[in-house]
Amino acid sequence: MSPARRAIALGILLTASAVRGSFAAPAPALVLTPCELEHPLRLSVLAAECGVLKVPENPQQPDGRLIGLHVARVSAISRRKQPDPLFVLAGGPGAAAGAFYTTVAGAFARIQRERDIVLVDQRGTGSSNPLECPDWQDLPGHASDAEIAARTRACLASLAAHADVAYYTTSLAVRDLEQVRAALGYERINLYGASYGTRVAQQYLRHFGARTRSVILDGVVPVSQPVGPSTAIDAEAALEDILGRCASDPACRERFGDPASDYRAVRAALRLSTVPISVRDPTTGEDRPFEFGADHLASVLRLLSYTSEYAALLPLVLHAAAAHEDYAPLAAQYLMIERAYAQSIAVGMHNSVVCAEDVPLFADYPVDRARLASTYLGTRQLDGLVSVCRVWPRGEVDADLHAPLTSAVPALLLSGSDDPATPPAFAHEAARAFTHHLEVVLEGFGHGQLTAPCLDRLMAQFVARGSVEALDASCARAARPLPFFTSLNGPAP
Repeated sequence: MSPARRAIALGILLTASAVRGSFAAPAPALVLTPCELEHPLRLSVLAAECGVLKVPENPQQPDGRLIGLHVARVSAISRRKQPDPLFVLAGGPGAAAGAFYTTVAGAFARIQRERDIVLVDQRGTGSSNPLECPDWQDLPGHASDAEIAARTRACLASLAAHADVAYYTTSLAVRDLEQVRAALGYERINLYGASYGTRVAQQYLRHFGARTRSVILDGVVPVSQPVGPSTAIDAEAALEDILGRCASDPACRERFGDPASDYRAVRAALRLSTVPISVRDPTTGEDRPFEFGADHLASVLRLLSYTSEYAALLPLVLHAAAAHEDYAPLAAQYLMIERAYAQSIAVGMHNSVVCAEDVPLFADYPVDRARLASTYLGTRQLDGLVSVCRVWPRGEVDADLHAPLTSAVPALLLSGSDDPATPPAFAHEAARAFTHHLEVVLEGFGHGQLTAPCLDRLMAQFVARGSVEALDASCARAARPLPFFTSLNGPAP
């Protein structure tokens, strides 16, 4: 062989070796050490292993700013555990997986017997370079476009030192999940996604289906449509169903009569004027005076509708206001759940997702503004998103994010019949993507089914089998929500 040919051959060998080396290179190091996960309200502490995986904020600039992804693993109890863990994906957008898990860990206890539970705080949430806007929760519901724009610019200014908010979308979160999977050495994983987390799960499935063994979608967001245009209408329908259940229940109807009449009376009264009130702050114990108005009512109605436990209070607190002009119960619930919600959501990350993935599609979904205006949320929620996104930078998303999905991965889709955010019709639409799936609708339940009776058993059986074949969901379909409170002492005996 001539020297020239030997040089060419050597070059080819070196190139081939380099290529092989690039594919064989180990995943980025992720060292986990013992840690504790604390409930957001400090109600409990869970033992886990935690670590931080450094990834480029902008994947196109690997030498640019790095952000740390906080990863926690709750190890399986069995010494002969199964090799495929369950990754838990939180909702929002803006909720952190670690904090979310501490509030619902019992629902995954059966799965944890045999499998690790892995929690990745999505970039922009929790301990993964959170995009928090502390003053956002003080923005009044009736804020003008100018007020919203000013608060949005202030939020962006506060984040600029440690984040480029354009790089906190679902598309990048999915790549992060895959890096974590590889770094931990799992060949395949199971996914549980709640609410917005179902979008993340479906996009991961689209790009990394070979790495996915099964998927549970709870409170399903279809990939084909944006969240927002129908929110107010869906929330109103859920409230009507909840109040209708009370009217059909003998004990509830005997105590409150027609709760829908109470609802209409309270709405009408607050449209005319606010109500001055002083109520004991549930978190500080101090008296807090404020003007309770229609915006506060809308928030408390929506958030109380999210779970059957909170929904059980709705007829009671509405009746107190309508029959006795006692708005203290409504106001106290507003203070408690609004604050808890605000503390659980990283608003900046929420804005980055919604402004890149949802609001740009609003123009393709005609909105009946008159119908929206007739709901308790009205048009303010939709218009508020549009106002924020006029200012918020729009990041790039995968071109296929909203494209039809087709998958042979087994899927369990869970819905509540009274879900104010993701009604069962959403799950039914999403189910078309899966050749092997089971839809389960729980009557009278709201957004997220983890606290429903026997759901832990159903999910554990599904993950253990990795199949929906012969999966018995009768206990879940037979589950019933908490009875309505007829007094502050609870439901009727």
